[in-house]
Amino acid sequence: MIGGISTWQLVILLVIIVLIFGTKRLRGIGSDLGGALKGFRKGIEDDNGGTEPEKLSTEESESADPQRKNESISSSDQD
Repeated sequence: MIGGISTWQLVILLVIIVLIFGTKRLRGIGSDLGGALKGFRKGIEDDNGGTEPEKLSTEESESADPQRKNESISSSDQD
């Protein structure tokens, strides 16, 4: 049961949809939808530059290291 719709109601709805649109048109819609999703995923990967995470810049990596941060604070206190 999905959201108050029983399995039999889903089967009847599927049969009605197949009778209205036909199997060829549904197959075409499915392949078009699959191609659109494939293109969307490829576009997302291209925008992110692939699956590799972005590299941190030197300033970000220095601020992320607490020991270097403490060293820079103590060296600035000596000035």
